[in-house]
This record gives sequence, structure tokens and C-alpha cells, in this order.
Amino acid sequence: MKRIFLIVLDSCGCGELPDSAAFGDEGSHTIRTCVQTGDLNVPNLTKMGLFNIDGIGCGEAAASPAAAYGKCAERSAGKDTMTGHWEIAGLISNVPMKTYPDGFPQEVLDRLRAASGREILCNLPYSGTEVIRDYGRQHLETGALIVYTSADSVLQIAAHEDVIPVPELYRICEQAREIMQGEYAVGRIIARPFVGTYPDFTRTPNRHDYATAPFAPTALDYIRDAGMDVISVGKIRDIFDGHGITEGNRTQSNDDGMGKTIQIAARDFTGLCFVNLVEFDSAYGHRRDRAGYTRALNTFDAQLGALLPQLGDDDLLMLTADHGCDPAAHGTDHTREYIPLIVWGKQVKPVNLGIRTGFSDIGQTVLEALGISGEGLAGTSFLREILFGARET
Repeated sequence: MKRIFLIVLDSCGCGELPDSAAFGDEGSHTIRTCVQTGDLNVPNLTKMGLFNIDGIGCGEAAASPAAAYGKCAERSAGKDTMTGHWEIAGLISNVPMKTYPDGFPQEVLDRLRAASGREILCNLPYSGTEVIRDYGRQHLETGALIVYTSADSVLQIAAHEDVIPVPELYRICEQAREIMQGEYAVGRIIARPFVGTYPDFTRTPNRHDYATAPFAPTALDYIRDAGMDVISVGKIRDIFDGHGITEGNRTQSNDDGMGKTIQIAARDFTGLCFVNLVEFDSAYGHRRDRAGYTRALNTFDAQLGALLPQLGDDDLLMLTADHGCDPAAHGTDHTREYIPLIVWGKQVKPVNLGIRTGFSDIGQTVLEALGISGEGLAGTSFLREILFGARET
């Protein structure tokens, strides 16, 4: 294969994992929730075999699927973005990343005050849109940082762009990244700029993530070290702290992400285009917006129809997720779910891939398709199962 397009529909899980009850997620099923709205219209995903996946239990199965299809169970101890993506790329995280359900300890706050020269507001788990509504006016009056967290391993800092210019906010987040190491380590520090006047504040596209680096080389490093391209779209570069990335493309929305992906598909390159569509998670899953999530899937399906004609004989398209975020679940957290797996290409047989025992099978398949050994990484390639004329071993 020459080009592989790996698109992560962030949080688009397809049913509870066997251990979901241990995470408080028993019964979660992101895709089924969208089907139950009665408004889901995804003809391309349906034709590819989304509703043929073993045990998906919703939607209308295709009589003759056009793609290989299956689902993957998570081996890592978590249900967050970084853990999911790292596992896709061949790393199993046996210890979950640290979270702060009661806010950050005083020592962290004191060090952040000293480093930034600013006071701190909030210090609680919060919705990103609600926190600027509840603390935005006080922030405008005082210039204090709005510091908050979530169910993820994350420290987020929100600031109005007229009060703390974006470059200064980025510097503060870099200082926070230095502080949140060792015993206080979190997966990501996120800058969350916003604009507007009370109570009509809105977040801007100038978000920036400062992630901890992967604990070992991933499939992305293997591809780059083989002299091939690793083109990231969306927050992929941030998730891997830039490791293994040869070109980064920031996005403002799912639409922007798919638009950039379609543009990249019109280019000549050899290697991987790795895409994250974050709005499924950030705009709809966490906000428990069933109608919005459903509309976003409908829009993606239409954009998928525009992407497919751009793919050539030696291209491979892989669609998946990184965890669930069922908009019908309680609370605002991610949900512990299987992730769907759809693989389409002109050389791909429409076979049932069943239930894979790790997200890392995806990364191993990408590597084998590019002719790169995945030795040292987790997972088992399914490439020989899906290619016409390939002999299974």
C-alpha cells in the first residue's frame, strides 16, 4: 500500500466492553444512542458494514457490505483520548493516567500562581462551556486564570483573549506542563482561549494541547523512521507530543478536519494520514447532546462520500474511534466501549474481522500495509485477512 488514511471518530464507541461496569459505564453504547434518535442517516457507513459488526445490536445490516468490518476491545487501563490513540499505535497503558476529581492540590496551585503571576479561579471538574459562563465575568474583572479539570487526566486553563493574549496563555500552559510532572503528572495541559462579553462567551479555535510524551516509540515513529510521511490532522500531533509526526494540520471543527483530509487525499505522499475528528466528543458526547451527535455523524457520512472517490488503487481507508462517550449516559465522562473498525479499499475484501483483542491490531496492520516490521509493538495485523489474493498464515 502507498497511502493509508486512518480516521478516528473521537468517542464513537459501539457498545459496552465486558469490564464496563468497573468504570461505571454498564449499558453504554454511543452509536445505538444515535440510532435511537430516529434521525441517523449514514448510507455510506451502512453500506460499508457498520451495522454488520458482531453484537452491535442496532441499525440495519447491509446485505453485502462493501468493506471489512469488526470491532476492537481495549487492553489498556483507561478510557481517555491519549490511552486510546496510543493503543491504536501499539502501546498498552497498564496504569491509568492520574485524574483529579476534587481539583488540584494546593502545592500545584501555589506553583502555578508563582509561575504565572496570576490568581486562580474554579479548580474543579467542569464543563468547558459552563466554566466560562460561571467564572468568565470574575476573570474579566480580576485577570485570574480559570483552572479546571474533567474526568480525563487533564488540567485546562481558560482565559479571555483580551485579558490574556493567546501567546501568554500558551506560555502559562507550558509552565503548567513543567509543574504537572512526577507525582502530579497529567496526560494533557490544555489552553482554552475564549472571547465575547458576559454571558455570551464562546471558545475560540486557538485551543492548544500540551501532552506528555508516549512512554515508548509508537507505530508513528516506525513509519517516520522508515522515511515515509506521517501527516496529522486535528489533535493527533498533540496526542503524540509531536513524536513521529512529519506534518501537522490543526483544525477548527470536524468539517475543517474532513476538508483538510480531502485536500490531502488529492496530494501525492507515501505513508499515513492520521485524522482525529474531536467534535464528536467535545461538542456532543461530553455535553450529552444526542441530536447534535447524530447530526455530526450524518454530516461525516456525507463527507465520507466525497473522500472515497479521491482514493486510489494503492490506498487504504480505516475508520475507528478511541473510546466511547455515550450522549445518553449519566454524567459527562467518556464511556468504556468497543470501538468500531471499518477498512475500505480497492484491494480490500468485505470480510467480518470479528472482535479484535486490542486497538493495537490497527497499528500493526498499518505497518504491515506499508511494508514495515511492527516488532516491539503490541497487536496482530489483520492485513492478510482483508486483501484479495493474500494468503492467510
